Amino acid sequence: MAGIQVTGVQGLSKALKRNAGMGAVRQAVRRNGAELQAKARRNAPVDTGTLKRGIGLVIADDGLTAISAATAEYAPYPEWGTRYQEAQPYMGPAFNEQKERFKQDMRKLTD
Repeated sequence: MAGIQVTGVQGLSKALKRNAGMGAVRQAVRRNGAELQAKARRNAPVDTGTLKRGIGLVIADDGLTAISAATAEYAPYPEWGTRYQEAQPYMGPAFNEQKERFKQDMRKLTD
């Protein structure tokens, strides 16, 4: 699964304390996680609806991590394709779009 790594945590921490605090970060993580989940569900190909319904969201690390994943056993096949089936990516495009929004939200909190 793709992710975002933050470097310069001390500088980030100082900027957050100065501007918003960790509550605002937790709120941004939760909001962006929910938006990622919604985008992935919109993008998911639908046959029976199991794949779409199985895209979940878990908030972890005291609200600092949002994990959205498809739990259907066959979830990788539409995302990456098979030799018999063309790929129909749904998580990757949702993540790439949301990643930029999350970066913008973090910049707003640290400016």
